[in-house]
Amino acid sequence: MNAISPAQLSDWLQHAADPATAPALPIVLDVREPWELQTASVKPDGFELVAMPMRSVPARFAELDRDRPIACLCHHGARSAQVVQFLEGQGFTHVVNIHGGIHAWSQERDPGVPVY
Repeated sequence: MNAISPAQLSDWLQHAADPATAPALPIVLDVREPWELQTASVKPDGFELVAMPMRSVPARFAELDRDRPIACLCHHGARSAQVVQFLEGQGFTHVVNIHGGIHAWSQERDPGVPVY
């Protein structure tokens, strides 16, 4: 499984958003629960933010475009790692885990994101 830190996201987005290989914006797939999204959320910047709680992914993964790069995000990185493994098992090939989750996001990218 591929993983990136929140600090590496900009480089990943730049590579993933190459119009020659991926004409659509990359996706950050936030797999946290709705109450967590209300507590702390990221602002889309160079990516489309899609909220899909982990428990709903098996029923909803068909909503995702297999050709778009996807970076999965949760609180600390464990749930998103499970979703990455699931999506890879479903044939998705350009999926990464954001290691450390939104907690690390607050520390590495945007201190305005609350830590909970």
